[in-house]
Amino acid sequence: MEYRRLGATGLELSRIGLGCGNFGGIGSAPELFGQGESQEEAFALMDAALEAGINFFDTAASYGGGRSESWIGRWLGERGTPSVLLSTKVYWSVRGDPADRGLSHERIMREVDGSLSRLGVERVDMYLTHEPDPETPIEETLRALGELRKSGKVGAVGASNLDEEQVEEALECSSRRGLARFDWVQNEYNLLRRGPERDVLPVCVREGLGFTPFGPLGGGWLTGKYRQGEAYPPGSRMTQRPEPYADLVSEQTFRGLDSFQAVAAERGVEPATLAVAWVLSHPNVTAVVVGPRRPEQLELALAALELPLAPEERDELAELFA
Repeated sequence: MEYRRLGATGLELSRIGLGCGNFGGIGSAPELFGQGESQEEAFALMDAALEAGINFFDTAASYGGGRSESWIGRWLGERGTPSVLLSTKVYWSVRGDPADRGLSHERIMREVDGSLSRLGVERVDMYLTHEPDPETPIEETLRALGELRKSGKVGAVGASNLDEEQVEEALECSSRRGLARFDWVQNEYNLLRRGPERDVLPVCVREGLGFTPFGPLGGGWLTGKYRQGEAYPPGSRMTQRPEPYADLVSEQTFRGLDSFQAVAAERGVEPATLAVAWVLSHPNVTAVVVGPRRPEQLELALAALELPLAPEERDELAELFA
C-alpha cells in the first residue's frame, strides 16, 4: 500500500480509501435504506481493506440511515479497535426526514454526537460537510467546525461536493474571520467527470489542500457493465439511482467505453483497474475513495496501485471520451 499526506494535516492516508456508502443502503437515499450490503458483507469488506493496508474508511451519518456508521462501530469493537482513520460527513438526515438537513451550528453540534455514538468513538479523524447549504452562512458552519476541532471531537475538517466558487468563499471567510479552514475537498472525479481539473483542483494546489475524490468508476459506467442496447444489470446503480448518470446515456459515451475496454484488454487489466489508476495518476490526488460491493472488487482497485500511468497515457485515455 502507498500512503500520502492529506494537505497540511499530517495525516497519512492510504492511496485507496474504503467507501462505506453501500453499507445498509445506497448512499443517503431514504427509499434505499436497508438495501446495499448486509452487516456480514460490510464486515468482510472492512476485513479485506484492513488486510490490504487501507487505513482510511469513508462514511457519512446518513449512509444507510445510520447503518453504515453503526456497522463500522461494531466492526471496530469486535476487531479490537484497529488503527484506521475514520472520515464521516454531515448534512443529510439519518432518519430520511427531508426537513432535517443542513449545516447550521445547532445541527452540526447535534449530528456529530450521533456519529460518534454510532461509531463508538470519542473522536473522528476527519469530518466533512456533505453538501453546500445555501440556507446557512458559511461563517456559521466554519465556526461550528472550529468548535468541534477545539473540543477534540474532530480532527481535520473538509468539504464535499463544493464548486470552485464555494471553496474560495469558504477559504476567504476562514482567513478574514480567523475561523476553521477546510483541509481538503472530496468531489466526484473520473474519466467521465473531469470538472475538478478545471475548478477545485487548481484551488487545492494553490492553497495546499488535499483532494480525495470519490466515484472513480462513474457509477459503474467505467467497469464495462453497461452496454448500448442492453438492459442494465439487476442491482446496478443504473437500476437503483440512475438520475445522477442520466447524462451519460449517449452514443459518444458508449463509443468511448468500447475504446476504453479495448485499451484495458491490451494492458491485460480490467477496465475498473484502469479507471482507478487514471484517477490515482493525477499528481494532486491524495487518495481515491472506492466503494466495492465485494472483496474481489476491492482487489481490482488495489491492482491500480501497480499500474502507473505517464502523463501522455493519462491524456490518451481522456481523449477517448472527448
